[in-house]
Amino acid sequence: MNQFFKLISALGILVVVFVACSNSDNVIDSSSGDETTNTESVTDYDTSGILSKFEGIGLLYAVNGNTVTFTTQDLPNHKSPYYPSNNDLYEAYNGTNSNYKQNPNRIATQNIVFTITLNPKEALNKRPTPLGPIGISRNGVVFFNQYAGPDQPLTTEIDSFDQYLGHPQATGQYHYHIEPTYLTEQFGEDAFLGLLSDGFPVYGPKENGEIITNDDLDAYHGHTSPTAEFPDGIYHYHITNQDPYINGNGFFGTPGNITN
Repeated sequence: MNQFFKLISALGILVVVFVACSNSDNVIDSSSGDETTNTESVTDYDTSGILSKFEGIGLLYAVNGNTVTFTTQDLPNHKSPYYPSNNDLYEAYNGTNSNYKQNPNRIATQNIVFTITLNPKEALNKRPTPLGPIGISRNGVVFFNQYAGPDQPLTTEIDSFDQYLGHPQATGQYHYHIEPTYLTEQFGEDAFLGLLSDGFPVYGPKENGEIITNDDLDAYHGHTSPTAEFPDGIYHYHITNQDPYINGNGFFGTPGNITN
C-alpha cells in the first residue's frame, strides 16, 4: 500500500512539473510574438500622405504601387542671381555673405527622375550617398550631400551659394547642400522639406521649438521621433548648420533609382 501511495505522489509531482514547464513555454512564446508585432508596427511607415506637399516648377509625381516617381525640371521657384538676367526669377545677390562669389554657371532646365519607396525601412547594409542628387525637396530642387567633390568639404563652395543657399553646377543643375532658407522661411524651421531617395523625410533645423544639432542625431544625420505629418513617429533626417548638413555617413534606408 505504501508503494501505491508513493507511486501516486510521484505521478502528481510529474504532472505539476509538466504543467509548469508548459505554462513557462507559453509565456515565452507570447512575449516573443508581441515583441515581433511591435517591432513591425514601429517600422511600418507609409509616406504617401505627404506627397501633396510637393509643388514646384516642372515638378510631377505618380504613384505606382508602393513607389512614387518624381520627375523634376529642377528649377527653383524662388529668385536667384543664377537665373539668366532675362528670366522673371532673376535677382542680383542680396544675401548676407560678405564673401559671396558667384560661380560662372547658370540655372538650366533638367530632367531628373527619382523612383522612391513609400514604405521606407532601415537597410541592413547602409550605402554612402553619391555626389549629385541624393533626394528631392518639396519644391522640386534636388538635395546634394556635404561634399563639393570627392571628399572635398564645402568650405570654399559655400561662398557661391545664392541668397536662398543654393547654386547650380556646371550643367546648370541647381541644388541645395545645406538649409534651403526659401523653404524654411515659407513653411517654418521645423517643417517637412523633402525626401531622400531612401524614402525617409527631411525636416528643418528645429524640433519642438529647439534647434537640432549633430549631437541629437545618429551617424546618418537622423533620428526617430513624432513629427507633424507622422504623429506616431518616423525615422527622419534633419538639416543642421554643421557638416554634414543634410546627411551623414550614408542612407539610413535603401536608396531608390535616380536618373539625370
